[in-house]
Amino acid sequence: MSITPVKGYRVLFLMAVEAEYGTHLRARFEPVLTGVGPVEGGVVTAATLAALQGADGLPDLVVSLGSAGSARLAHCGVYQASAIAYRDMDASALGFARGVTPFLDQPAEIPLAHQIPGIAQASLSTGGAVISGAIYDAIAQDMVDMESYAVLRACQLFGVPLIALRGISDGKAPLGGLHDWTEYLHIIDEGLAQAVDKLEQALDTGAVILRELH
Repeated sequence: MSITPVKGYRVLFLMAVEAEYGTHLRARFEPVLTGVGPVEGGVVTAATLAALQGADGLPDLVVSLGSAGSARLAHCGVYQASAIAYRDMDASALGFARGVTPFLDQPAEIPLAHQIPGIAQASLSTGGAVISGAIYDAIAQDMVDMESYAVLRACQLFGVPLIALRGISDGKAPLGGLHDWTEYLHIIDEGLAQAVDKLEQALDTGAVILRELH
């Protein structure tokens, strides 16, 4: 399994697809690739954590990295998720607030406990559809992706904290095809690598504490 030692901690890095894993990130870690969408993201994350639990033990931290869309954040900017919502969940016909999963004791937007100093925070919406154009107007969160909420729920199931880092690849204009997503991934790769370096510094200085080190 692809556990990366970082300043005495065991970190599991997750990414959706190979296209987001550029030369800068390759110099720092080897991720587990989850595939695209909440189903693939949740299944692969849960299966990976279960396998680790049965082998060398769970990681101290899961870091989910990749691209995101946003109509309001800086294009190619890198952000950490302050909270994650599941935009596909709508049980309002049964009296539940939109975004709240029935009979799950969780708010519509779940805050993330660990934040890296020096990286801007933004709320994140996860769902199974690619968002483009005017569809952003109906989404309350700052940025959108297709895996993070599912990854978060798997991490909660195993009691492992999550940090989600996202670079804004699209959203300033309606998408015209796959190239509009891939065009700036090399810039996002460099920005995410710098964010990983800041995480390493935060773990080293104690600005982010996951467990007591002996």
